[in-house]
Amino acid sequence: MPDPDVSLLRPYLLTSGRTEPIDRDLEIETQVLTSELGAASHASLSFERRDIVALCTKTMSVAEIAAILGLHIGVARVLVADLAALRYVVVRRPAAGLASDPAMIERIIRRLEAIS
Repeated sequence: MPDPDVSLLRPYLLTSGRTEPIDRDLEIETQVLTSELGAASHASLSFERRDIVALCTKTMSVAEIAAILGLHIGVARVLVADLAALRYVVVRRPAAGLASDPAMIERIIRRLEAIS
């Protein structure tokens, strides 16, 4: 049963009502790292955007960001795509040989389990 204290309005406001990121191909395993511009602009960003920039001083996946910050994965994708468009974060798409990095896959799975 859904938590009655959780507002559906908040995710809607965070993404300005968007359910798809600007970059529709942004996978949940995409690696995100704060850029120099993002680090310099950290103080001027609002709430979750600031949290993402602060969190990604160490490379992590979109799924990990969602899990750590307690965001719905769709919301995290929209926010990361917005930050990437503004050049506050750099995104690295997974290579075709994603299976060659089992540590990353294990980290993503652990973070996704933490969401549910």
